[in-house]
Amino acid sequence: MTDQLTNGSSAPGGCPVAHGGAGDLARLYGADAALDPHGIYGRLRKEHGAVAPVLLEGDIPAWLVLGYRENRRVLDNPRQFSRDSRIWRDWKEGRVEATSPLIPMLGWRPDCVSQDGEPHRRLRGAVTDNLQTLAGRGIRRHVTHFANKQIDAFADAGSADLVGDYAEYLPMLVLTRLFGLPAAEGHNLAVSCAQVIKGGEGALAHNDRIMEILGELAERKRAEPGSDFTTGLLGHEAGLDDDEILSHLRLVLITAHTTTSNLLARVLQLILTDTSRLAGLVSGQLNITTVVEEVMWNTPPLAVLPGRFATADLELAGHHIKEGDLLVLGLTAGNLDPEIRPDTGVSIQGNQSHLAFSGGAHECPGQNIGQAIIETAVDVLVHRLPGLRLAVPADDLTSTASTWEARLDSLPVEFAAQTAAV
Repeated sequence: MTDQLTNGSSAPGGCPVAHGGAGDLARLYGADAALDPHGIYGRLRKEHGAVAPVLLEGDIPAWLVLGYRENRRVLDNPRQFSRDSRIWRDWKEGRVEATSPLIPMLGWRPDCVSQDGEPHRRLRGAVTDNLQTLAGRGIRRHVTHFANKQIDAFADAGSADLVGDYAEYLPMLVLTRLFGLPAAEGHNLAVSCAQVIKGGEGALAHNDRIMEILGELAERKRAEPGSDFTTGLLGHEAGLDDDEILSHLRLVLITAHTTTSNLLARVLQLILTDTSRLAGLVSGQLNITTVVEEVMWNTPPLAVLPGRFATADLELAGHHIKEGDLLVLGLTAGNLDPEIRPDTGVSIQGNQSHLAFSGGAHECPGQNIGQAIIETAVDVLVHRLPGLRLAVPADDLTSTASTWEARLDSLPVEFAAQTAAV
């Protein structure tokens, strides 16, 4: 597989590798990409414009969409840019192995994000109906409960890492309650979800582990239904079959946890590196929604969104895209596109036209739940920990990127030590 893709003459016509040998193309994975994804986006924009040929894990070719308008065009036109990876030419022609770490993110499943048109509407309806039901059932109460439990574990120490001790696991703990899972499953599920997004050789094994846990959950809920997301999917009028049930449990669990935990860490980073924001939140003069909005623009939880597949030969930003080509959507690059934001220092308060939630028919249906988790988690934290402050200079904070996201490594803080909440 790799030998075919390292020689430009072996690439199928129109494939991004045809622009040059694989060695000439930027890789969205590996050591360089992990340290400086923004630098890669900038170089690609300068060299290729709003769309650039890149390589994904295994040196699999793709087009990275960098421009804001171009991202919108792809997201808003499913007839030209399908979510159905069964038309992916590199997959159909055997250049992507079933064991590729790309498969958990790009492979076809019987879920709503893998389909368009009426099949998509049927499946998405089951998801959105049940998410709306959950959003009205005291989700903030669940967040408050688990946030206080997390804080109790380090409150008397006077210091913590708000990534590893708080943001990295809190959303999953809330999701265990919403799904009807034991809270004890939360830690391992959070680790497995992170590995699926990160990719690498362990991605498939972690994906299998998630599916095993969710399969057991579905069987239990058939016998013992409850007022949870799993039971709601099982009984929805859309009549989802067993594979559709499991695929949607997986989809919501992975995306809801990984994006919310990443976003929560970034929101905490922003308020702790700007004391005026922190003071405004504590005093009630600043709305946390404003901070979340700013993070959505500048560091969206998914930097690159998988994936769309060209349904026919077409032109995009001056590039000839061939039928079956894979496109991945640069949400971070699009949000920072100098064509729409020539000065990123200008306030974007009140502007919700960012790409962080995707867009079009596949726009994230769980936005309100993620927002509720973040707002409540931040509120509980800043009011539980008086004197909360960064324990290191802001410039010492680092991130590590994978193909799809860039995560804050740690967020060391200090505060006035206290006894645990009763």
